[in-house]
Amino acid sequence: MSTPSIAKSRNLKTAASKKKSVKSSATARRKVTSAVTTTKVPPKSDEPKVERVTKQERLLTLLSQAEGASIEEMMQATNWQQHSVRGFLAGTVKKKLGFSLTTSKAAGDVRRYRIATRRGR
Repeated sequence: MSTPSIAKSRNLKTAASKKKSVKSSATARRKVTSAVTTTKVPPKSDEPKVERVTKQERLLTLLSQAEGASIEEMMQATNWQQHSVRGFLAGTVKKKLGFSLTTSKAAGDVRRYRIATRRGR
């Protein structure tokens, strides 16, 4: 009785190994065909490179102005929501870059943020 169960288990193992070999050869074929079909086109050298202005750079230029910038102005410049602008001010401007922010609010005006100086670390 023990011999048929051993034979079955051996057959199952060989069947499983055959399935793995079929799968691996199929994926190898796919990889070869996909590598052949994708070709890279070199960029044209006669076109001038346009420097990208990042949202961080936009906000830093707004904040470095003498009058500073309001949260609404920063939201329009970056297309961010209000909480994202405030998070940028606290996390990036103050903590990562080390700038000190000053705020001012005249009567009947909105709060304006401005970069005063860079803190020493």
